[in-house]
Amino acid sequence: MQTTFALRRNEVINDELPVGQILERWPALKIESQICAEFQRIANINLKKHFYAELDRHAPRLQSLFRKKAARKGKVAEGLDQRFSSYDLQEQGDVHALRAAVLRALPAYLHEDDSRFLKPWHVAQSDEPDIDDMAVGLLLISAKSENSTLCCPERIAVVLEGSRVFELPRKS
Repeated sequence: MQTTFALRRNEVINDELPVGQILERWPALKIESQICAEFQRIANINLKKHFYAELDRHAPRLQSLFRKKAARKGKVAEGLDQRFSSYDLQEQGDVHALRAAVLRALPAYLHEDDSRFLKPWHVAQSDEPDIDDMAVGLLLISAKSENSTLCCPERIAVVLEGSRVFELPRKS
């Protein structure tokens, strides 16, 4: 079994296969648990647990930093203020909303355009999302109002080379 994983990693890295071809050959990589298991085998770290622990550890400090910047004037300040406005409307602090707000504010703080990486898709507005031009990105899927996607999407789809690889539901 270990030989299979080593050969797969070697083939993916050395042959530089397109994502569609890799997923066709190894459909299990469309499953979140399989991706986490593969990461566990490679790095000996629980991917989700480690990511969320580090995000939760840094989120309050990042939020404070972003809010200080948002208090100033300018384009970046407006972008940061806009990212946190939907989070501020909530009555009680939701860890998912804080995570989403911090992750959405990071590109604005770094003066990066996130429109090519993060795309909202409102299911009520169109049958299919416009992701043909996305090389790598996240599709924020919402069936509710437009504001719900900015704060907490119902699902998030990982997009590679213009196709949805897999979707992650929002866990409560």
